[in-house]
Amino acid sequence: MLDTVLGKLARQYDPNVLVGFDHADDAGVYQLTPDTALVQTVDFFTPIVDDPYTFGQIAATNALSDVYAMGGKPLTALALVCFPDKAEITILEQILAGGLSKMIEAGCTVVGGHSIRDEETKFGYAVTGVVHPKRVLANQGAQPGDRLIFTKALGTGVISTAIKKGTAKQSWIDAAVKSMTTLNKVAAEVITKANDEGRTTNDVFPNDQRPATSDAFPVHALTDVTGFGLIGHAREMALASNVSLILDSKKIPILDGALDCIRAGYIPGGLKANRDFAECLVGYAAEVPEEIRTLLFDPQTAGGLLISVAKTAAAQLTEALQSAQVPALEIGEVVAVTKPLIFVR
Repeated sequence: MLDTVLGKLARQYDPNVLVGFDHADDAGVYQLTPDTALVQTVDFFTPIVDDPYTFGQIAATNALSDVYAMGGKPLTALALVCFPDKAEITILEQILAGGLSKMIEAGCTVVGGHSIRDEETKFGYAVTGVVHPKRVLANQGAQPGDRLIFTKALGTGVISTAIKKGTAKQSWIDAAVKSMTTLNKVAAEVITKANDEGRTTNDVFPNDQRPATSDAFPVHALTDVTGFGLIGHAREMALASNVSLILDSKKIPILDGALDCIRAGYIPGGLKANRDFAECLVGYAAEVPEEIRTLLFDPQTAGGLLISVAKTAAAQLTEALQSAQVPALEIGEVVAVTKPLIFVR
C-alpha cells in the first residue's frame, strides 16, 4: 500500500539530499557541509513481548539500526509514545527506561519526544545521526561477484506471534529477545572501521551514484533486515543496484523455534503481506522446504545487517565480524541482473 502511495507523490529536488525514499533505503541522508551529513530515521510499533522494559529496549535497538545501516553514528533521539489513559504509569516508566538503556549503550542522547493518548501502546524513536558524505553506505551499489553476508538469525516475527499466543517456549523467547536487544553497533563499527580512518577508495552521492567502499572491506551496499523480511530488503537492494541475488537457504541462520512456529501456523500478518508483495520476483530450487520459503518473508524486529561485499574480502570481513562476537555468515552472492530477481537454492 505504502509503495503505491509513495509512487504517486510529487518529487522534491534538493541537491543536498544524498539518500531519499526513491530506493526504499533505511534512512534519509542530508548533506550539511563537505564533511558532514545527517542520517535521519523513525520507527515505532506495538509491544511484541510482555515485559515493558524489554519492549523499550527492543524499540530502541530497532530504531537505531537504520542509522548503523547507512554507515552512520547515532547522536540524538526523540521518543514517540502512544499510551492508554487508564494504563499503569509504571509500565510507561519501564518502557522509557528500557529504551534509554539502549540509547546510552549506543552513545545516543534522548533530547525529548512527543506523546499522545491511545488505546493501544506504541513506542519508538526518531533518531538522528551523522556520516561523512563520501562514506555513506546505501542499499544501492551491490556489484556482480559480490558475496552477501548476514549478521543475525531470522525468526523474530513468527516467534513474537507465538509469544502473543502464549505458546512460545522460554528458550525461543530468550533467543529472540537476545537478538532483538543486540545493537548493530559493533557490526557497523567493523564494517566502517576503515572508512572512519579515512581510507576511502571512491566517492559517493550525488556525483557518481555509488556507495563508498574502504580499503580494508570493500562494502558496496548495506541494509538492515527489518519489517519487509529478508526477501523484501534483498529485493530493495537488487532493484536499487540493478543486479540479481542468489541466496543459499542452507546457510541462512535461523533462530531456535522459528521453524516450529511456522509449522504450527504462527504466521504474522506482516509475513503474509510481504510474501504477497515480493514473491513474484523470487524463484526456488525444488528442494527448498516450504517452511524455509515462508521464513524468508518473516518481518524482523531489530534484525541483522545484509552486506554486499567484494568476493576477495568476504572471508576476511566475516572473520572480523565473528571475532567481534557478531554471528555473521555468508548466505549468498550477487550476479548480473536476470530473472528471477532473487533465486533461493
